[in-house]
Parts: sequence; C-alpha cells; structure tokens
Amino acid sequence: ATGAGAAQRAAAAFPGAPRGRLYTIIMAAAASPGMEAEASGCGGEGGSPRGDGCRTEPPGAVSNGSDAESGQELVELRVIWNKNKYDVKFCLDSTGADLKQKIHSLTGLPPAMQKVMFKGLLPEEKTLREIKVTNGAKIMVVGSTINDVLAVNTPKDAAQQEGKVEECKKEPLCRQKQHRKVLDKGKPDDVMPSIKGVQEHLPAVPLSGMYNKSGGKVRLTFKLEQDQLWIGTKERTEKLPMASIKNVVSEPIEGHEDYHMMAFQLGPTEASYYWVYWVPNQYVDAIKDTVLGKWQYF
Repeated sequence: ATGAGAAQRAAAAFPGAPRGRLYTIIMAAAASPGMEAEASGCGGEGGSPRGDGCRTEPPGAVSNGSDAESGQELVELRVIWNKNKYDVKFCLDSTGADLKQKIHSLTGLPPAMQKVMFKGLLPEEKTLREIKVTNGAKIMVVGSTINDVLAVNTPKDAAQQEGKVEECKKEPLCRQKQHRKVLDKGKPDDVMPSIKGVQEHLPAVPLSGMYNKSGGKVRLTFKLEQDQLWIGTKERTEKLPMASIKNVVSEPIEGHEDYHMMAFQLGPTEASYYWVYWVPNQYVDAIKDTVLGKWQYF
C-alpha cells in the first residue's frame, strides 16, 4: 500500500515522466529513509541553540535532551543591568567568563566592559558551582555599551562645548557660601582615610564619618544585590534605587584635594542635589560607576 501511494505521488509530481523513470525515483526515495528527518531537522547545522551556557554534545553523542541525565545541572539566575532584568537558566559548571558571554548575548555589553557582581566581583576562572551560586541568585551587572560610551564622550554640537567652557569659568563649589558653612567645620575626626592619586573599588563596609548639607553625620551603604544606595543619618535611612539617581557630581575640596564634596541628583534639577562632604578620593570614581552603571577605565 505504501509503494502504491508513493507511485501515485510520484506520478502526480512528474506527470510526463516514463514509468521506468518513476520507478527509479521511488526506489531512490526508499533507499534514503533519513532524508525526510534531515529535512525537518532542528533549525540549522548546529541544531537549535540551548541558551543555557552548557556545552553542546559532540557529533555522534546520544541524548534525549534531558540535562539531568546528561549530568549538566542548570541554575536559575536573575541578571540585573541598569533597569533591565533577565531571567535565565545557566549551566552550574560554566565559568564566570562563560556567564559574561551569556550576558553579552542578552545585553550587547562586551565582556571587557562588564563588571559582574555576586557577593563581590565575580571571578572569571571559577565555575558557578565553586562560588556557590544557587537558584534564584541575583547577578548584578555594571557597564555601558560602546554606543553609550561614545554618546557620553562625544560632544553633540558646538553649544555643548561652549557650555563646558562656561562651566569651567564658574566659581569652585567649595568657595560657594552654601558649602563653606559645612566645610568651615573642618575635616571630621572619624572620616575614613583617603589615598590621593589612587582609585579603588568600593569597600565592603559603609562609607562613614562624612557630613551632609546640614552639617550632620552621614554614611553611604551600597546594596548591590538590591541595586540600592542607602543614605543613613542619625535620624533615618533613605533607601534609594540606583536607577532613580539622575547624576553624580563631585569636586575636590580646596586645600584638601584628597577628599571630595559629592552630590547625588535625586530629581530633574540641581535643586534636588543631596550633598555629601569629605568623600575619600580613592572611592569617587567607584561610586559614580556603581550608581550610574557606567564602567570606566582608569
């Protein structure tokens, strides 16, 4: 019955062909039973992408698609970059470098420009299993795409250049009256030590001993897992999503260039600046990178 059906289909497909040639076509199809399976394939030369970061099986390997049976254990991750969140499954035995490649495919952010954090800076050479990543773990990513960097560093027009020149002519912030009343109190006795000419990562402890605009003590705590900046005073602690901070500006304190005065812009105008005084110089760039989500090379 199958042969008869094949003959009918061949006759319909080749209405002018002699019967002998139709018989040849039918026999050739019968001799290639895998032809139809190869045509329907799984989406290309290498098969459909797994998307889980695990190595695909070599040609000739037998697999029923079960990661559990093939010994490849997956872990569910939430990757957070700027305001974007990605839920992915990734191979637990893949390295930090492999994860950076996965993040590149998700965000377009080149691995060399990524700062990936899980309980500190993610080591590239270790596997996720070795650093004890578990289901539901949050992976924080800081960095800018090449286009973002070019957009920030390339002046858009002559007016922007003129604005920068005009800004340079302004009176230094530390000489303005509103800031002098705080700076004239002098350097706090319990402020953290500074290191001039050095850039360091954020410390594992809060930055403390600094003044705010009212002259009260303030501390900064960077909650990377929650993507928040906590600004704490004696009275209360403000928990700010880092994405809500529009800008971070700073300027060395005249006569104490190893310390900066720094402002976090919480609204659309400069009137929303939250000022912090006596920020150690070595942490200034790390604060800006962490809050603004931009990775800069020093």
